[in-house]
Amino acid sequence: MKCEEEYALWRTISDFRPEVIGFTAVTCEANSVLKYARKIREENNCVMVVGGNHATCDPSYFNREEIDYVVIGVGKKSFSELISHIQKGDRGTAIPGIAKTSVGSSLSFLSRNYGVDDLMDHCPPRYDLVDRYREHYVLEKLGMKMGFVITASGCTHACSFCAIPGTTGGKYLLHSPDSVIRDIRLLGDIPVIRMVDANTFGNPAASKELCRKIKNMDIRKRFIADVRADTIVQHYDLLEEWKEAGLHAVVVGFEDIQDQRIEEYNKKYKAHIISRSIELLHKLDMLIVGDFIVPPDYTEQEFADLEQFIVKNAIQLPVLSVLTPIPGTPLYETMKEKIVIRDLDFYTFTNAVVPTALPEKVFYETFSELVKRLHGRTPRQT
Repeated sequence: MKCEEEYALWRTISDFRPEVIGFTAVTCEANSVLKYARKIREENNCVMVVGGNHATCDPSYFNREEIDYVVIGVGKKSFSELISHIQKGDRGTAIPGIAKTSVGSSLSFLSRNYGVDDLMDHCPPRYDLVDRYREHYVLEKLGMKMGFVITASGCTHACSFCAIPGTTGGKYLLHSPDSVIRDIRLLGDIPVIRMVDANTFGNPAASKELCRKIKNMDIRKRFIADVRADTIVQHYDLLEEWKEAGLHAVVVGFEDIQDQRIEEYNKKYKAHIISRSIELLHKLDMLIVGDFIVPPDYTEQEFADLEQFIVKNAIQLPVLSVLTPIPGTPLYETMKEKIVIRDLDFYTFTNAVVPTALPEKVFYETFSELVKRLHGRTPRQT
């Protein structure tokens, strides 16, 4: 956090004097949450709550004196329930999905049976609270000003490296088409809508219904959505219809180009599906944001093969991440004995937290140079 942002945070807390402060954090931000919570505690005795990705994956990490409650999973409704109890002076009632910290003891909580009620469709997002930051919501490579809309939570699959399925107890929960359209309209004249989901087209029938409503209501936006490679192949007609509705770009987790690694990631398809999905996306003249995972045991030849694949297949915006075993994921369980870096500040998907096959310096130089070359290419805009 920049100095001016920290100053604004402390000034806001000092002026507002909140009774409850809530943090959300992915794994690499977990230590920062504890740092800020500790500092706030020195001057303010408010209730401290943390939720989000890491709190869901590894709730016990926040079982510390700086934190009062940990929200596990999709927390809109459970957090609301917690606030209601606090307002009544009731801090003892167990709320499913909420863990009350108990330093020195194991963290315990009631599991929550997540459902569509947890999405709280009746509560529109408070976009007005972030209006001052709107100019920063830009896809820099293409200069696109964006607004963010959630259409679903959870995922239909369980990739070994991914923490998202745990946020809904393995369920795939859909926001209603009406609430999605309401949120799109709340963003006013923002030209590009980024659908913030792990798997926007996880339910093809529901996705088609939303698509047709957008077309029927003559909503003229450009959309960016996450979609699996096998969904593109199996439901090409759905992509065609969404193209008519304004789908401009897709984010696809290709992850790798080798069958063995794809299988290890539990993607549930073979590498030839990736090539076919790319062909179909180019046929639609769709902008492709392709996610790839670089495991620490990559060889120089594998780096070269990956670059050749990306260039040959004209993936306009490739995104490379270093394989990172996030606590709470299946990948973590298989790799935890190999981990040599346990400081969560390094879990940014740009650091190898297990030993590399190449000399470490060579691995990072090869990775960074590849990223520079790929990002130096000018993507073709549709």
